[in-house]
Amino acid sequence: MRPQMSDEEFDAAVEDALTQIPEALAAKVDNVVIFVEDRYTPRPGEPADTVLLGLYEGIPLTERGGEPWSMPDQITLYKESILDICSSRQEVIEQVQITMVHEIAHFFGIDDQTLHRLGWG
Repeated sequence: MRPQMSDEEFDAAVEDALTQIPEALAAKVDNVVIFVEDRYTPRPGEPADTVLLGLYEGIPLTERGGEPWSMPDQITLYKESILDICSSRQEVIEQVQITMVHEIAHFFGIDDQTLHRLGWG
C-alpha cells in the first residue's frame, strides 16, 4: 500500500536518507542543491508517460573546464513517483537513498548504462 506523506514528512525522509549516504561520497559533492517536486514533467520530444524518480541537471565533474565559477548543479527528487513504488516510510528512505546515489553518480560523470550494470539503475 502506497504510503501517505505530507511534504514535511517526505522532506524528513529525504534528510534521513541523506544521512545514510557514505560520508566519503557526500564530502566530495560540492555546489549541488537538492529540490523536491511532485512529478517530472516530460520535455518536448519525450514520451508523455515518462516517469522519473530523480534528475541530475548540471555539468558533470568529468566535463568541467577551468570555469572560475558556475551555478550550482541541481538534483530533483520526484515525491509522488517515489511514493508510487513504495509501501512504507522505510522503503521511501531506501528509495530516496538509491535515487540520490544514482543522481550523485551523474555528478561524477557516470552514465545510466554503467549505473544499471552496477545495480544502481
